[in-house]
Order: sequence, then C-alpha cells, then structure tokens
Amino acid sequence: METRRPSLFIQGTGSYVPERLVTNEDLAQIVDTSDEWIRTRSGITERRIAAPGEATSDLAVQAALRAITDAGLTKEDIDLLIVATVTPDQPFPATACLVQTKLGLQPIAAFDISAACTGFLYILETAAALLERGPYRHALIIGAEKFSAIVDWQDRTTCVLFGDGAGAAIISRENKSGFEIIDTLIGADGANADILCIPAGGTACPSSPQTLEAHLQYVKMNGREVFKQAVRVMGQVAQTLLARHGLTPADIKVIIPHQANVRIIEALAKGFDLPLDRFFINLHHYGNTSAASIPLALDEARKAYDWQKGDYVLLVAFGAGLTWGSTLLKYI
Repeated sequence: METRRPSLFIQGTGSYVPERLVTNEDLAQIVDTSDEWIRTRSGITERRIAAPGEATSDLAVQAALRAITDAGLTKEDIDLLIVATVTPDQPFPATACLVQTKLGLQPIAAFDISAACTGFLYILETAAALLERGPYRHALIIGAEKFSAIVDWQDRTTCVLFGDGAGAAIISRENKSGFEIIDTLIGADGANADILCIPAGGTACPSSPQTLEAHLQYVKMNGREVFKQAVRVMGQVAQTLLARHGLTPADIKVIIPHQANVRIIEALAKGFDLPLDRFFINLHHYGNTSAASIPLALDEARKAYDWQKGDYVLLVAFGAGLTWGSTLLKYI
C-alpha cells in the first residue's frame, strides 16, 4: 500500500530579472537576425541581460530575499539552501555557499544541483525529501542563471533564445500560501546529451587555445532534435504523473511549462487537447532562463490568478542532460 507523503507547502515565492532589457531589434544590430525571425521561431520578443559585474549568485540573492519576505519568514528561519544552476559563479565552491554568505544566513546545509532547465524541479524534489526525513523546517530553493555568459553572441541560433534571471521558493512544513506539493516525478537519459551542451571546459575536453578559437566554451544546440525530445518527454512525464493521481490534463487549472519556445508549448497543448490559454506563458519577456524559468513563472502565476480551493497546478520541464520532470501542486 502506497504511503502518502507528509504535507509540504510552497510557503512563498520570489523572482528577479536584471535591469538591462535587450529586444529582438537590439540583437539585430549585432547578429544576422530580425525581430520577425526570432518571434516566429520562438515567440520571444525581449530578454533581460545581467550587468558585467552581476553574477548568478547576485541574481539568486535578490529572488531569495523576495521569497523569504513573501513567506513571512526571516533569514534565521531558513535551515536548508539548494541552488539549481548550470552557470555557477565558478566551478567550485557551490554557488549556494556564496548565496548563503551574501544573504547572511546562519551556517546551514547549502549545495548546488545541475539539471539545466529541469533544475528547479530537481531541487524541489530534493528539498521535499530532506524535509520529510530530516530536522529541516524551511528550505530555500533557487533556480538562477546568467546564460548571457555562456552563449556565443555570434551564433544567431542560440544567443537570441536565452536570458538571465532567478526564481526562488520556500518549501515548508507549514502552510501559509495555499499550495501543497502533491507529487514530483523526475528523470534523465544521457543517450542524447550531445544535442544540448557546452563541449569544452570540463575534464573530458579541458579549455585550450584551440577550444577557445572554435568557440567550444559556449552552448551548442541541435534545435530540431531538442524540439522533438522536449515535446515527447514533457508530454510523457506530465501524463504519467497525472495518471498516478487519477487526473487528466483537463483537471488542471494552470499548466506552467518550461519557458523555452512557444512552439514547444503549442505542441504540448495540442497533445493535451487543451487551449493555449490554460498554459502560463511569459517567455516573450524573458526568453529561456533555464533553471530560473519555472520558479520565475510560478512566482508570476501565483499573483496573476484567482485561486480557488481544489485548483491544481502542473509544472513540467525538460532540459539538457537530457533531464525532465513534473510537479503537481494543489491549492488547499
């Protein structure tokens, strides 16, 4: 007999994007592209780009402060910190450790998880598991990315798609916000890892003058394959999670998908036989912010809808790895 998880809640959320706004027209001045080309292929019209001295940890701190305030907590209440990012401030130590000291938190467990665009769902599930079995009461989880530091600004197929930002949430045993975490399903398959990756800079292919000249320190993507895999796997993981709870997509008030490409979301809506207005979409303003995408959208969606008791929310994401995940929330 399946044992139901102890009740855990999203007690507060917060998000932050840098001040600098870069439009499609701005990008057309530095790379061979146009507003029409970008919009028709992705749905993106603008994105936020961090200042040169603004690191991923700085973005994370701003989102975290807003989430702590939104939860009605103090910094002293936080006893677990997890950051999801593929753009850490440096290879080590973990960006979470840098966020911890910048926030002025007490000495607590702090670490990073790298799962690309699915990262926030990975850290949500990790925090939930630790809250269930450990002494922790309030976990601060943050998805934060400075993708502008790892895209090739001469490659129009990638640089137009990404943006910088951060989103955070407080996972707690106490309920003050209304959203209970019902279940999460995550997975990965490395067989197609090469369709979205940074080829050089690690131990398999250390940086060298040759790799730098070939721009292998930047994101490389097979867009067509990523699209196919994203639509297939996001649909599968979402349907599997819903079936575990006797639900269908029609039972969900709002679906919050990873904000990568509006065409992926349109294909997902078609597969679910739902109108597009059942999906929360903000990618036109921010582009693909990777691990920050889901928490940034969740923060905005919490404030945008008139939530009623019993409303379901479904989070679903896909990222490099290849990773995937889905989380079911319920307003109680």
